[in-house]
Amino acid sequence: MTDNAQARAARLIHLRRSGYSLGDPVPLPLTMAATYHSPGDATGYNQYGRFSNPTWDAVEKVLAHLEDAPCVAFPSGMAAIASTFFGLLKAGDRVLLPSDGYHTTRGLAERFLGKLGIGVDVRPTASFLDGGFAGYRLVFVESPSNPVLDICDIAAVAKAVHAAGGILAVDNTTMTPYGQRPLDLGADIVVAADTKAPNGHSDALFGHVASRNEDMITAVTDWRLTSGSIPSPFDAWLVHRGLETLEVRFDRMCNSAELIAGRLKDHPAVHGLRFPGLEGDPSHNLARIQMQRFGFLISFSLASAEQADDFIAGCELIQPATSFGGVHTSAERRACRGDAVGPGFVRLAIGCEPAEELWLAIKASLDRLSA
Repeated sequence: MTDNAQARAARLIHLRRSGYSLGDPVPLPLTMAATYHSPGDATGYNQYGRFSNPTWDAVEKVLAHLEDAPCVAFPSGMAAIASTFFGLLKAGDRVLLPSDGYHTTRGLAERFLGKLGIGVDVRPTASFLDGGFAGYRLVFVESPSNPVLDICDIAAVAKAVHAAGGILAVDNTTMTPYGQRPLDLGADIVVAADTKAPNGHSDALFGHVASRNEDMITAVTDWRLTSGSIPSPFDAWLVHRGLETLEVRFDRMCNSAELIAGRLKDHPAVHGLRFPGLEGDPSHNLARIQMQRFGFLISFSLASAEQADDFIAGCELIQPATSFGGVHTSAERRACRGDAVGPGFVRLAIGCEPAEELWLAIKASLDRLSA
């Protein structure tokens, strides 16, 4: 991790310090309120729970510190993505999405944007620059793609999109601001599901939008206010707590993923291994340039759906579960979730277990398949 990232992590833990009064609690208080005392003209103060909440303010301050940009919090990653679609697009616009990214993003666009007269096209992440971006109001990329882990050149895409008069949004859920910084690479908007590594304990749904463009922040904030797509104060409080340890957890997860991916490469049961940190991976050279870390997601295939299910269920240190970024290492056979992958395709999300112990458990479960 770069010195700048470490400095950002150190300051994050002390962000609240400047606002303390004598006797204030050091941890963030939780404000559970639908109404506030607001006699007369209360402009500039908290008035109603759909408009604002002090716990949201605190988590948005931390996220803004990480992104180096204003942030707006949402009740899930998909709510954050929806705000960019419905807050920024209008009838007659066109949007370009990755064909191999998170399938629910495509589902939202294909099911609902078309009804509003918004055109939707898709394109593979690895060849996202091919074909140009003329005619697109919004270009949306997910790099690395979930679950295959292809990447695209975000800086080159940003330059080309802007030259064509469009807006670039990047889903940075898999990497977090510690692993990749799309706004610094030229993106206009970052969206992320903070349900994953930022929260880190698999107990809260959350998301955010970040942008250095004031008009775009205003648009997604207005969408949240009007639509009621607001986060729970308690979930915001949980995410704030998780963000204070994100740097430590993310560093461990990435280190463990690098070690384990290197060993999976040599296991006879594994084929089609993908991890941007591996030399020889199609994404490796570009990943070295645009990513601060290689992440904690690994994908590979086993011989059949049955073998994949057996491997996951039979590993004592893998939690069979959807999602990723928690302290538990988790895995799932992604064909079950609607992704266009083979039946034996596994997405492995490395957690915070000691790396050597985790590898021994993974190896033991894979060895059973080859016995």
